[in-house]
Amino acid sequence: MNKATSPKETNRQIGPLFGNWINKGSLGVNCVDDELTFLNSTENLIYSGSDDYKSAFARKYLGYTRNKGLDFLAKFHGKYILGEAKFLSDFGGSQNSDFEDAELTLRAELTPTDKEVIKIAIIDGVIYIDKCAGQKMARKMRNDFNDNEVILSAVLLRNFLYSL
Repeated sequence: MNKATSPKETNRQIGPLFGNWINKGSLGVNCVDDELTFLNSTENLIYSGSDDYKSAFARKYLGYTRNKGLDFLAKFHGKYILGEAKFLSDFGGSQNSDFEDAELTLRAELTPTDKEVIKIAIIDGVIYIDKCAGQKMARKMRNDFNDNEVILSAVLLRNFLYSL
């Protein structure tokens, strides 16, 4: 019964903050929640609809095949960027499953469309600590992904988008 009053895990509290940060204009572009505006605009834009709306858009127009919401959907220089954002506050447990969730989005097969789509994983937190005993996530991130798979910190997201 004591667990009923326990606070959410840190990573569960921080999750919504990523969307808030994006919607405040932190990436220097407009956010829109209208599907047709996002699709037809030639501007760089962030799609600010809910995770479910983002994944529905991605399934409809970008060939996204996962039955899972998306944390991030943007259009830069005519390229669509879809991604999963995770903050890993500790090692093991649900943190490993959160990392795997980001990996599944990153490696999800896309049905071919006429759009150029880039999949990314936006991961922050303990994953970058390489010296901890048993730090499997850092080792996996360093060794199990190829140069075409983009994993980055939210700190670098703006630079990445403008580099496209």
